[in-house]
Amino acid sequence: MSGERISTCSDAEVKGRFARLWSHMNGDERKDVVQKFAAVFSLMALIVVFSVTSDAFFSVGNAMTVSLQTTSIALLGIGVTVVILTGGIDLSVGSVLALSGTVAGLLVKDGWPIWAAMSMGVLTGMVCGCINGFVVTRLRLAPFIATLGMMLIARGLALQLTGAAPVSQLGEAFGVLGNGSLFRTLSVGANGLPKVIFPGIPYPVLIMIVMAIIVAFILRRLAIGRHIYAVGSNEQASRLAGVNVNSTKMFAYATSGFLAGICGIVLMSRLVTAQPNEGIMYELDAIAAAVIGGTSLMGGVGTISGTMIGAFVISILRNGLNMNGVSSFIQQIIIGCVIIGAVYIDHLRNRR
Repeated sequence: MSGERISTCSDAEVKGRFARLWSHMNGDERKDVVQKFAAVFSLMALIVVFSVTSDAFFSVGNAMTVSLQTTSIALLGIGVTVVILTGGIDLSVGSVLALSGTVAGLLVKDGWPIWAAMSMGVLTGMVCGCINGFVVTRLRLAPFIATLGMMLIARGLALQLTGAAPVSQLGEAFGVLGNGSLFRTLSVGANGLPKVIFPGIPYPVLIMIVMAIIVAFILRRLAIGRHIYAVGSNEQASRLAGVNVNSTKMFAYATSGFLAGICGIVLMSRLVTAQPNEGIMYELDAIAAAVIGGTSLMGGVGTISGTMIGAFVISILRNGLNMNGVSSFIQQIIIGCVIIGAVYIDHLRNRR
C-alpha cells in the first residue's frame, strides 16, 4: 500500500525483547511467570486431550457446565489465595460454605425476603472468617489449628441447626441466583415448546468473574494488597516497616470467609435446597487451585489469575474424566497425584 509502512519483527528481535523484559524481572516475578505458563499449558493440554477423546466435550453446553463447576472452586480458591499470601492457610471454607447456605435457607423458611436471607448467609461466612483471624492474630494459634477448629465448629452448627436434614421447599425465587443466566435466548419450536438458542451466561459465572476482578484489583492496586504480599514474604520486616500485620491477616481471613459465604448461597441456590453436608473436601480443591496457579504455600507469591487457571484445570480434569467414563475412585487418585505434584513443584521452586 502506498503511503503506509508495515513493520515486522524478526524472531531475533522478539527474542531480544523477551530477554530484556526477563532481565528486568525479579526472582518472584520470574517464578510467577514460569508457574503461570506451566498452568496455562496444562489447561490447554487437558482441553486438547479431552476434545479428542470425547465428541461432546467441546460444545457450548459442556462449556457452560464446566464454568458452573468451576465457580465453587474459584470462589473458595480466591479467598484461600489471599490467606495463603499472608503465609497462612484456611481449612474451614468448605464447612463455612455449608453453614452460610444453611443459615440462608433456614431464614427463607422462616419468611425472610430472599435478599435479606442471602445477605445474612454471606455475613455468617464473614463472621467465621473474622473469628479465624482473631484466633490466629490474638490467640496466636497456628492457622492450621485455628481453621481446623472452625471447620469442625461450622460443620457441627450446620448439622445441629438442620437436624442433619436438607432444608427444602425454598421456592423458585431462591433458585434464581444459582440457575438464572444473562442473555439467555429462547424461541418457540415447531411443537410449541420453548427452544434454547443460547443458554446465556450463568449468574454464578458472572459473580465469579466480578469477585476475581475485585480481589485482583485489591491485591495489585491498594495498600492492603501490598501489605498482604509483604506480610507473606517477611512478617517481621513488614512489622518493622510499619505494616499492621494483625489487621492485614484479619482482612485476609475475613475475605476468605466472605467469599465462602457467597459460594454457599450460590451453591445452595443452584440446588434450591440448603444442604448441611455440602462442601465436604472443597477446601482441598480450593488450596489445590491456588497452588496449581502458582501461589506459594510459603506465602508472598501468587496471583488471582493463576488461581482461576488452577480452578479450571481441576474442573476440566473432573469433567473430562467423567465424560470418558472414569470411575470416581480413579478420579480421586488422579487429582490427588496432581495436588502432590503441584505442591512438590512449589517446594522445589522455593528451595531454589
